[in-house]
Amino acid sequence: EVQLVESGGGLVQAGGSLRLSCVASGFTWDDYIIGWFRQAPGKEREGVSFIRIIDGRTHYADSVTGRFTISSDNAENTVYLQMNSLKPADTAVYYCARSRFAISSMPPQLFDSWGQGTQVTVSP
Repeated sequence: EVQLVESGGGLVQAGGSLRLSCVASGFTWDDYIIGWFRQAPGKEREGVSFIRIIDGRTHYADSVTGRFTISSDNAENTVYLQMNSLKPADTAVYYCARSRFAISSMPPQLFDSWGQGTQVTVSP
């Protein structure tokens, strides 16, 4: 069974940091990219970042470039999203998901398995 489990969300003040984790199981890790998405109330799901496991290629949305860093621990089948200089606009539920396609626009329909999400709240 394919599983993706996020953790690490919470409440933080603007300017603070959080590190999200996504632990995956049930599939061949190297065959996929792992992406992070977020969805704020009343807004569409937004692709934030992805990492291609086999070679470590990464991509970031413009809104998080320079503040967020994605990385992977392939021995632990875990992808991290280090989020620094957080802003209230970063408040959302954050999801990780897997895809076979490394496309910069990160269309959600190309991601076939999703975690349950973790809430990130950034206070002013």
